[in-house]
Amino acid sequence: MVAGRVVRFDSSRGYGFIAPDDEGEDVFLHVNDLRFPEQYLRSGLEVEFEIEEGDRGLKAAGVRLADGAAPRASVPGTGTGTAPARPADGDDALCDVLRGAEFRQEVTEVLLGAAPTLTGEQILQVREGLLRFSRKHGWVEG
Repeated sequence: MVAGRVVRFDSSRGYGFIAPDDEGEDVFLHVNDLRFPEQYLRSGLEVEFEIEEGDRGLKAAGVRLADGAAPRASVPGTGTGTAPARPADGDDALCDVLRGAEFRQEVTEVLLGAAPTLTGEQILQVREGLLRFSRKHGWVEG
């Protein structure tokens, strides 16, 4: 079993991504692989899962709530996978340096919103290319 957190889940499409705690590549998540009610799924939810090689890359299987993860139903219409707003601290937003996991989450949100027909594999490829580029320029830590 691998531990991780849900990065994003689009209930209308039935898929999303999980970021493994080992900070490896995010793993595709399909609603059919959940072992708990879909309404509990939300960004940041701690889960445990197996990793399998799917038709388009790595995918989660047998996804269950992690020990100690509190099940709570998401509020319909709130976008269960949206990233929380960052608090304003007076710094110029253009100077923010994100951690790799934060960057992946933000880019995933943008890609799903801008090009909803992208496949999970396409999103992973674009996101990893952008991550390498951003690290090269010092925009992302780690």
